Parts: sequence; structure tokens; C-alpha cells
Amino acid sequence: MRKIFNPLFGILLVTLASLVATRAQTAPLGIQAGEASSQSLPANAPSMAVNPATQTVINSLSSLPEADMLIYINPQRILNEAVPALMPAKDVENMRKAFADVKTHAGFDPTKVDYIVMAIRFKKPTADLNFQPPEFMIVASGDFSAESLMTLARMASQGKLRDEKYGTKTLGLMTIDPLVKEAEKNPFLKGFTEVGIVTLSGNTIAAGTPGYLRAAVDAGDGKERISTDTLNSLVRDTNALISVAGAPWHSFAKGFGMLGTETTPRAPRCESKIGDFYAALTMDATNLMIRGASNADNPDTAKIISKLYSGLLGYAVTSIPDPSVKSLLQGFAITAEGDEVMLRADFPQQMVKELIEQKMKPKQMEATATAIKTDEVKTTAKPSVRRRRTRRRH
Repeated sequence: MRKIFNPLFGILLVTLASLVATRAQTAPLGIQAGEASSQSLPANAPSMAVNPATQTVINSLSSLPEADMLIYINPQRILNEAVPALMPAKDVENMRKAFADVKTHAGFDPTKVDYIVMAIRFKKPTADLNFQPPEFMIVASGDFSAESLMTLARMASQGKLRDEKYGTKTLGLMTIDPLVKEAEKNPFLKGFTEVGIVTLSGNTIAAGTPGYLRAAVDAGDGKERISTDTLNSLVRDTNALISVAGAPWHSFAKGFGMLGTETTPRAPRCESKIGDFYAALTMDATNLMIRGASNADNPDTAKIISKLYSGLLGYAVTSIPDPSVKSLLQGFAITAEGDEVMLRADFPQQMVKELIEQKMKPKQMEATATAIKTDEVKTTAKPSVRRRRTRRRH
């Protein structure tokens, strides 16, 4: 059983620390109380009809706290459409067997997860003007029991998870001892020495930094919730497998004191949404598509930035020797449309599938093939003749 519990607990807790390390580029911009009006990502996102399934997701996410970066993952489309189309049939079958084992031993079916959202929230500097690392959180919802997952997490922690009552919920918190030691040398790591997990509803569970989880509990009670505009921007493409949105300029302004500190608020001098971005990965019957948009504030700036990006992309294409990577980069198109810089790329599913199969080819097979070729060369090569030296006797 422990072999099952440990991966589950790791997904909900341990991997959270890697989100910041890998700088997961996500999410919409939420504004704290007392700041400017709520922002959407990007500013001029096209209006579009929202289907009932997407509206259900938006309604579920609307009870989350404000965020500066978000990644939305649609496991149902990925598992049911993308994986069978792109992965070898044997690997798909092995994945399904692994999911069945998890369901049998842990009582949790990974195929029943409706969505996963990864969120990052930047914090204002402290009163003594020290930069604070961002908070992070993973939220999962679907046809499962959040309380059952909470029980699994407690078992996996082997008693290290301690309870903290907050509002109407009970948080399970755990200290990461190795990071505590490292934080003594590097104070920046103090914000990552503790993680937690909490059930937000009967079928929704969240894991992340304790402060952000407490904010999620408050948001569930109706306090400082994420804006609807932010969520609409995140799911502007209702067919996306994965969508990303973020507001890096606002995050920088908040993290480096341009909006004041935790104790002393400051009115923003500039409310430009330049840099606010959105990106999504989706698919149709034949292609995988990448779509992105970045706010440039005005049409002239959009054209300047698009030319700059296009030049950098062209340089990368000519500089990278790997033909597979070069082929992928050549599929990107960058253009300026109104106030936005648009990114588009279409890749045939067959090409992506062949690339995945090539990258997943066992290294042992490649090493064996290389060894066989080496042996063939040795057997066909003429044996070397060692000449015997003779000594002259005086």
C-alpha cells in the first residue's frame, strides 16, 4: 500500500516545490483589496460563447483566491484524446493498468479527475523591505472523495502531517526538514519549508503553501475571490488541453514594492497590462495546435515586439543543430494583431507521435545496436601484428 500512497502524496505535496523552481508560467492577474480594479488576461480577449462544461469549471474555480499566474489542465481530454493519438498503444495500455492498480489499492481513480489548476501568487515586500518568495497551490477536482485523498495523504506522511484548524476547514501541514536546514543558510527558502493539504469541498482538494491554502479557505467563504474576467481569460479557448495565463509586469510590481508593502499600501502609478499573456495547447482530428497572445498596450508596440520575437525565432532556427527541434521551431508564426502579439503553430499529430516514439526509445536498445556495430568492425578488422624486438649481444 505504501508504494501507492507515496506517489499520491508526492503529487499533492512534494512536487509543489518544483513549480517555483521550474517557474511554471501561469495565470491570471488578481488584485488585492485596496488596489486597482480587477484585470483580465489578455486585455482584449475575444468574446466567445462558453459551453456548459466550461461554465461548470469556471463556476468551480470562481471560489478560489486571487492569483498572479495560473495553469489549467484538462485531464479528460489529455487521457481520452491526446494520449491515445500520440502514444504507442502498448504504453497507453500500461498507463491504464497502472491507473487500475491505483484504483484497486488506493480507492482513487486518476481518470476521474476533471481538472487540475496550478496557481502562483506573489506577495508584497515585508515592512522591513525584504522580498518574499511567491506562494503556490495545486487544486484538483473531479468524481472522487476529497476526504479519502486526505486520508491517503495522512497515511503516506507516516505521522508527519499535523492538523491546524482554520475557519471551517482543517489543514494538514508538514515541515520539510531538509529545506529547514538549507533555509538557515539561505533565508529565501523559508517560504518553502512548510507545505499543506486541505479539502475545499467534497470533490475538490488543494495542496501548497499554508498561507495560500488559508486564502483558499477564505475564498470559499466568499472573501477576496478570483475575478470572473481572469477565469474567462484562462479558458478563452474552450477546447484547450492545457491553457496558461499570467501577468508578469503586475507580479513584478507587487513583489518589488511598486504597489507598497504589506503594512503600507501604495497607489500604482501605471496600470498598463503590457506583458499579460495567454497560451494554450489544443488539438483537432489531425493536428496539435499552440495558440498564444501577449498584451502590448498599443498597435505600434505590438508590431515592434512581434518583429523582435520573429527575429529571435529566426536566429534560433538557424542556430540549433537538432533537426527535430529545428522543425518544431519552424512551425511557429508570430504576428501583431491590434494591441496583441499573437503566436500560432500547428503540428501534425503523426509528426509529434514519431518524435515522442523516437525520444522514448530505450537507451539500452541504442547501446546494444552500437555495441553490435562495434563488434562487427572488430571482427572484420585485420588483427594487429606485434613485431618482436631482438637484442644484440656484444
